[in-house]
Amino acid sequence: MRMILAGMLLSGFFFATAAHAADTLHPTVVELYESQGCLSCPPANAVLNTIAGRPELLALNFGVTYWDYLGWKDSFAQPGFTQRQRDYAHAAGRDGLSTPQMIVNGRGVLVGSNAREVDAALTRFDRGATGPEIGIAAHRVTVAAEPRGNAIIWLVRYDPHTIDVPIRAGENGGRTLPHRNVVRQLTEIGRWNGLAASFALPANMPGLESAILVQAGRGGPILAARRI
Repeated sequence: MRMILAGMLLSGFFFATAAHAADTLHPTVVELYESQGCLSCPPANAVLNTIAGRPELLALNFGVTYWDYLGWKDSFAQPGFTQRQRDYAHAAGRDGLSTPQMIVNGRGVLVGSNAREVDAALTRFDRGATGPEIGIAAHRVTVAAEPRGNAIIWLVRYDPHTIDVPIRAGENGGRTLPHRNVVRQLTEIGRWNGLAASFALPANMPGLESAILVQAGRGGPILAARRI
């Protein structure tokens, strides 16, 4: 695994055969931070591709920018995505970033290249049906009241299609890498303080799907999520 500094990795994994408690209204959020220019990223990218269509999961592919100097500029990477990974590291007290890195519900961190380890993490860091209820109506999103709530409301827009990317230089030069659920936009649409609240949704972007994340601060755990 290519690393700037080793991240905190999960240990003691087991193969989870039981069904996860997550469901379509309370999906487990899986964020993969990777780069097309990272030699060790394709296996984790492939694992994300296999779970991208599961309705009880919200699997998101975030391209980061810090390996662009290796000879290939990631075609999906954005500085804001790199900053989001950095926020997770800062909140957990980690000193650096690594790719590939998978983060489950903002709580568990692992490499993400091993399907069994990912399945174990989905069980270990499942939030079940906890968190505030998210509603969608008339181009607005509502977040229900919940005691001691305090969070950022994110709108994430991603491409659900498989996108084959020919890599023409760098460590993965000569390969064509398929990507699914590539994040194209991440926007903070408001703050939630535990009281019932409503937030306007920006206009839809053609070809992209959208979801709402309720997150306990930058780099904090995901409290709730819903596709819209």
